[in-house]
Amino acid sequence: MAEARKEAEAVMFGAIDELLAKTGVKAKDIGILVVNCSLFNPTPSLSAMIVNHYKLRGNILSYNLGGMGCSAGLISIDLAKQLLQVIPNSYALVVSMENITLNWYFGNDRSMLVSNCLFRMGGAAILLSNRASDRRRSKYQLVHTVRTHKGAEDRSYGCVFQKEDETGRTGVSLSKDLMAVAGEALKANITTLGPLVLPLSEQLLFALTLVARKVFKISIRPYIPDFKLAFEHFCIHAGGRAVLDELEKNLELTDWHMEPSRMTLFRFGNTSSSSLWYELAYSEAKGRIRKGDRTWQIAFGSGFKCNSAVWQALRTINPAKEKNPWMDEIHKFPVEVPRVASIAT
Repeated sequence: MAEARKEAEAVMFGAIDELLAKTGVKAKDIGILVVNCSLFNPTPSLSAMIVNHYKLRGNILSYNLGGMGCSAGLISIDLAKQLLQVIPNSYALVVSMENITLNWYFGNDRSMLVSNCLFRMGGAAILLSNRASDRRRSKYQLVHTVRTHKGAEDRSYGCVFQKEDETGRTGVSLSKDLMAVAGEALKANITTLGPLVLPLSEQLLFALTLVARKVFKISIRPYIPDFKLAFEHFCIHAGGRAVLDELEKNLELTDWHMEPSRMTLFRFGNTSSSSLWYELAYSEAKGRIRKGDRTWQIAFGSGFKCNSAVWQALRTINPAKEKNPWMDEIHKFPVEVPRVASIAT
C-alpha cells in the first residue's frame, strides 16, 4: 500500500505541479477537483491526497471516481463541465491516472495476463475554466461531450471484469467479446455525436441509407459517415493494437490520423484514462494543432462505456513553447511498428 501511494503521489503531483507552473493559477483558486483512477482507491481518497498536499480551500467541490475504466477521463471532463455550467467564475482541476503497483496479476489465466502486457503507469492534469478573461490564453474550448453506457446488457457488463482466478489471485479479465461490445458501444456513441458535428451532406447520406435498409428492406451496407470532414485530429484511446486497427478500418482513417494513438501505445503503453492526453500532446509536439482545428477524443471503458469529447483549438500551438512528455524525443517519431515481431531466445 505504501508503494502504491508513492506511485500515485509521483504521478499526480508531478502532473499538477507542471500544470500550475504553466498556467500561473494558484492552488487556492481551484474550486472544483475531479480525480479518476480505476483500480487504486485508498482511504483517504486520491482527491483528499491532493487537497492535503496543495492545501486547497475548505469549500472545494471534490470528487473521486473509481472503477470506471479507461474512459473515466472523459467522464471526469463531462462532470467538470456540468459543474462549471452552474458555478460561475471557477476553475476545475481534472486529474486522470492509473496505478499499477497493487494491480499486477501473478497468476496464469490468459484472459487476465493480457492486462499485464498492456497497462503502464501514467497520468495527466487538465485545468478547465469558465472565466471569460481566460479565453485569450486557453488552448482549447470544450465543444461537446457524449457518453454512452451499455451496462444494462450482461455481455457488455462482464467483458472487462476484475475477479479472482482459480487460485485466488486477483486480476482483470478481458473477454473475447470485447471487440464486438466496443463496436456496438461506438456505434451508439457516434449515432448521438454525428448530428452534432457532421456536415449536413453526411447526415443526409446516413439518413437515406437508414431509410432504405429499415423501411424499404434494401440489402445495402450501412453508411459510415466520413468523420474526417468533422475533425482534423483523432485521439483514440490506446487500449491495444486490435482496438486501434478496428477503429482505423471502421472510421476509414489514415495512418496520419492514427499516428498519435499508435505512437502513444508504442512509447507509453496503455496508461488507461490518461492516454488521450498523451495523444493530444503528441499532436502538439509535432506542431499539428492550428487555430480552429477540431479534435475528437474517444475512449472505451469497463461497464461497458464509450465516451467522446470534442475540442476546438483557440490558438495555434507552437511546439517550441511546449513542455510535455514527448518534447525530448519527438524527432524520433513516428517509428515503424511491425505487426509481428520476433522474440530473441
